[in-house]
Amino acid sequence: MTWETIAAQKRQALRATIPAEWVIPSDLLPPDSQLDVTNFLKESGWFTKRELEITSTPASQLLVNIATGSWTSEAVTRAFCKAAAAAHQLTNCLSEILFDKAILRARELDEYLRTTGRTKGPFHGLPISIKDNFNIIGHDSTVGFTSLVNDPATYNSTLIDLLLDTGAVLYVKTNVPTAMMIAESVNNVFGRTVNPRNRNLTSGGSSGGESALIAFGASRLGVGTDIGGSLRIPAACTGIFTIRPSAGRFPNFQTRSGLAGQEAVNSVNGPMASTLAEISLWAKTIVDQQPWVRDPKCLPIPWRTITPKRRLKIAVLWHDGIVTPTPPVARALKETVAKLREAGHEIVDWKTTWHDRLLSILSRMFVADGGKSVASLLKPTGEPFRPEMKAYAEAEEMGVHAMWQLQLERNGVCKSYLDQWNESGIDALLCKSPSCPTTPYSGVENGKFAYVGYTGVFNVLDYPAVSFPCGVYADKTIDGAYDGNDPLSGVDAQIRTDYNADNIHGMPVSLQLVGRRLEEESALMMAEVVLQTLQG
Repeated sequence: MTWETIAAQKRQALRATIPAEWVIPSDLLPPDSQLDVTNFLKESGWFTKRELEITSTPASQLLVNIATGSWTSEAVTRAFCKAAAAAHQLTNCLSEILFDKAILRARELDEYLRTTGRTKGPFHGLPISIKDNFNIIGHDSTVGFTSLVNDPATYNSTLIDLLLDTGAVLYVKTNVPTAMMIAESVNNVFGRTVNPRNRNLTSGGSSGGESALIAFGASRLGVGTDIGGSLRIPAACTGIFTIRPSAGRFPNFQTRSGLAGQEAVNSVNGPMASTLAEISLWAKTIVDQQPWVRDPKCLPIPWRTITPKRRLKIAVLWHDGIVTPTPPVARALKETVAKLREAGHEIVDWKTTWHDRLLSILSRMFVADGGKSVASLLKPTGEPFRPEMKAYAEAEEMGVHAMWQLQLERNGVCKSYLDQWNESGIDALLCKSPSCPTTPYSGVENGKFAYVGYTGVFNVLDYPAVSFPCGVYADKTIDGAYDGNDPLSGVDAQIRTDYNADNIHGMPVSLQLVGRRLEEESALMMAEVVLQTLQG
């Protein structure tokens, strides 16, 4: 079969796994012209009052309700499965559907609780969504390649076994870009995942299926991965929360990768959710399971209790010297800094001395094999490189000696960055995140995400980074034009040309708070302090 036929059959098979009763009735199906579908669950009339109550309840309370018998895990699981089915039909966010297995497991957990009077673990009965690259026995992990279709995993990723031991219910796997190396979730197998807040805009990548599912309201807790911004970019694109941890805090063993064996910059996994409290719940629960006993690369660092600081010293990265944030992002950063200063936090400016070097190092590491990893997965079916992966198609392989020199360069820059941090005496760095201040964008039209520099540098440094919506929304009436300064680079000029205030009106703006390496607890604490300040 051609790669096109393989992809078409996989998409058809995926759609066929949605039960008939969870196919959206034609009279309720939003028209393509309706861009925001985040209110579909509440406004369609297709979901019961109990289903809406379940899907809008935070994970911590869901766990209490299940453990006390107020709700069964089966009822909770069915509600999220139905919501996920709707989310997929409206945003194309799923890659594998596990509804039948999930409902069966939920029943077993309910029976376990009934007969023993105990929960199986800290996530007993809680539906958790999973990014496509986590292996689950009996299911594909295509990571966007047609050659990996109908190649079900014969083992679970370490995190999957850990989640099952905690009593979690796994009900869907979510879409990613080819090789998970594009900042938008689009591939030749499943196509493009769109943003439920505005379907003309991207949900980001590579964890864009997760971000779309959560923003739609069909998951309370999901798991993604990040090697250059793949958690933070989609979280910012859709206005949800995430943390990119340092390597070794959460288990990432036996996951599928489009660049298998590449460890010059480590891929890490982390939670995605609608609230910061759910991010903290996931992080503490996972570390409390002592994942270092299962994963040889996990560090034996128990979860630490951090006393919140009333006053923080925060450095602000207004721009990275390469790309200027778009107008709503620049405004959000200014307003956030003003509120922090008013609340008594000390704010200093951050010099971008090393950011261009760090981004250059990252880009060279990604294509050090000359694109051979990606090419070898495309070749069996004759699948072409997607246009977004031009750098991989044209790359030349780097020799071992050159790679070693690149790693020496990385180590030197990381030391210089650490010295700058120590000399400044700051607690955290506040800058742009992937779609809002995590990136230069507050929203990006499908196919136009052009810059990952605001996230990728912290992958090279291996610093924990929390992406969070700061409460500012793009407004076409006040975010129409840049400040008049000249573009900082060619890519900056392109982003300015692409910017259209009308297209992103109403989109949430996210910021990124960066902490010291392996201090995830502190990063989450400081993000909470910042949020409390912003919320008054």
